[in-house]
Amino acid sequence: MRKSLGVAVALFASLTGVLVPASPAQATGILAGKVIGIDPGHNGRNYTDPSFLNQQVWNGREWENCDTTGTQTRGGYTEHAFNWAIANYLAQQLIRAGAKVVWTRTSDTGIGPCVDRRARLLNYGHPNLSIDIHADGGPTTGRGFAILLPVADGPNNGVIKGSLHFAYYLRSRMVGMAGMPVSTYDGVNGFAYRSDLAGLNLTTQPKVLIECGNMRNSTDASLLGSKTWQLKAANAMVSAIVKTLVG
Repeated sequence: MRKSLGVAVALFASLTGVLVPASPAQATGILAGKVIGIDPGHNGRNYTDPSFLNQQVWNGREWENCDTTGTQTRGGYTEHAFNWAIANYLAQQLIRAGAKVVWTRTSDTGIGPCVDRRARLLNYGHPNLSIDIHADGGPTTGRGFAILLPVADGPNNGVIKGSLHFAYYLRSRMVGMAGMPVSTYDGVNGFAYRSDLAGLNLTTQPKVLIECGNMRNSTDASLLGSKTWQLKAANAMVSAIVKTLVG
C-alpha cells in the first residue's frame, strides 16, 4: 500500500486466512465513524497463474472462475492498474474525511484474491457501504460508465435498497463531476442488474460495482488513463458516498 495512505492496521480474517488492510480513521471529519469497503478489481500478476484464475468458486448462485486478468486499452494501460490508481485516490480522500477504509488487496503486484474471498473480506470489515472498482472492455464504438447492482437472492436481500440509493448518487456524480456519460451499450440509463457476480451476490452491506468507462473506446481510454480524470472520478465517488451516508 502506498505510504500516502498512512500506516495500515491489519485485521486478520479467520474465515479466509487473508489480511484485510484497514486505514486508521481520523478523529474528526464528515465521515468519522464510517467504514467504507473498496475492492480494486483483478491484480497485477493475475496473468502469471491461469490455473489459479480458472479454479471454480461459488458466487452465491452458480460456479464461476476465481478471477480474470481484466482488460486493457489499445495502448497497453491495464485495467488492474487503473483500478488500483482510482482506489488509492478514493481511499486518500475518504481517510481525510474521517472514514476507515477496508480493502481486498494490498498492492497491484500480487495474484487474486478470488472474487468470493473479496466479498468475504469486505463483509468481515462491516463497512457501511462498499464499491467494486473496474473498467470495461466493451465494443470499441461504445462509451460510458455502468453501475452494476445486486439482485435479491435471500442472503443479500437487506442490501438491495441501500445499494440502489448509493447508485443514484454515484450516477449523478459520475456524469456531473467526472464528465463521463452513462454507458451506451451496458444496462439501462447507467444501471445494470447482475445476478452472476460473487461480489454482489455475497455482499452483506450495500454495494455497487462500477465499470468506470470502456477501455476499448479511444475517447474513454484517454480519460481513464489521465491522472486528472482519475482524481475527478475519485472525487465523484467520495461525493456520492458522503451524500449516501450523511445526506
